[in-house]
Amino acid sequence: MSEVKLDDIVSLAKRRGFIYQGSDVYGGLSGTWDYGPLGVALKRNIMQLWWKMFVEDRDDMYGVDAAILMNQKVWQASGHVDTFTDPLVECSNCHGRFRADKLADSNKCPTCGKEGTFGEAKQFNMMFKTNVGPVDDESSISYLRPETAQGIFTNYKNIVDSFYPDMPFGIAQQGKAFRNEISPRDFVFRSREFEQMEIEYFVREDNWEESFEHWRQQWHAYFAALGLPAESIHELEVPAEDRAHYSKRTMDFEFDYPIGKEELAGLAYRTNFDLSNIERVAKKSMEYIVKGTNDRFVPHVIEPTIGVERAIMAVLSNSYREDEQNGEKRIYLALPEHLAPVKYCVSPLLKNKPELVEKAREVYAALKAKYGAVMWDDNGNIGKRYRRQDEIGTPHCVVIDFQTLEDGTVTVRDRDTTEQRRVGVEELGP
Repeated sequence: MSEVKLDDIVSLAKRRGFIYQGSDVYGGLSGTWDYGPLGVALKRNIMQLWWKMFVEDRDDMYGVDAAILMNQKVWQASGHVDTFTDPLVECSNCHGRFRADKLADSNKCPTCGKEGTFGEAKQFNMMFKTNVGPVDDESSISYLRPETAQGIFTNYKNIVDSFYPDMPFGIAQQGKAFRNEISPRDFVFRSREFEQMEIEYFVREDNWEESFEHWRQQWHAYFAALGLPAESIHELEVPAEDRAHYSKRTMDFEFDYPIGKEELAGLAYRTNFDLSNIERVAKKSMEYIVKGTNDRFVPHVIEPTIGVERAIMAVLSNSYREDEQNGEKRIYLALPEHLAPVKYCVSPLLKNKPELVEKAREVYAALKAKYGAVMWDDNGNIGKRYRRQDEIGTPHCVVIDFQTLEDGTVTVRDRDTTEQRRVGVEELGP
């Protein structure tokens, strides 16, 4: 378990504009979170890294962005209407409702402390139900999607018809998913609205083990790119009784969060369950025909999946540091530079000296044009600016002083070491 406390992460995230409680001015809404300017930037960097590694840098991957609302038959065929449930218990004393399999003490209410007040567990479907169109009846029922995977399966035939890719190939999607969690908890780790990054990788049945191993290794490569230490990642082979109804093999990748060892990502062998269901319900062939042959089959599927919020929480937890500088406590985020929301902060040594401000603005504009993620800060003294930038994970602070005006060099301070060096303006960059 990490030594970092969850409260430290939550406090920093709100204080510095990463993540806020959803609907906070109206008292909040449990299980929802809003991303501030720095949170949006970090989130996009994490998502873009995934997209680059698994879509842009590969020749066998196709991206889609499917609708959140789908025909109810999708969720009936997939089994979600009948089986996407969690066990729910209610306390007869305070009427609090809890997920039965997550209670620390199955006989004691965590709210009122009474014992023996839980009735028999009932299955609670976690999908958000809604109606499409002006008529409120059974035929208009739809759901906010609880996963992005089905939007990939329903587009499988479209991709094959449009691009006719060689086997094996994958379809990737990033997007919102919604689950009406009984007990959302632990900051963004378990929430009711979140984002997923999923791939459905289509293979011949006799090649599934080879592809499974390939994606197991790909996950570790992505975790390393996030800056997560290998010793904090743990593989868990999920036993048959705990696997989803569609899975023949599932591996969870757990991370040492401040809340303990919990799931970060998953890898599942879904067989041909989903495409066969589409054939059965939609009466449309999902067979893949090998080019130039009459060899046809319904592909099997390997599914790597990860929740964006869990990746964000892992990155923040792993990057959080405390040390002492000049007798004072310092907090900083040791984010990998490619993930940092701000790459450079530019400051004039003194904001009341026009010549320094002018030169600093010139340097700022040049870096902004080149890197985009550059911040201007002339508020307070230099020490306070450094502390603010440390807390948001800015790798480099650039200060323009009087020597800059003489020889064109600037002071560059390193976030992690706090060491300062002088370099020419033209030398700034990775």
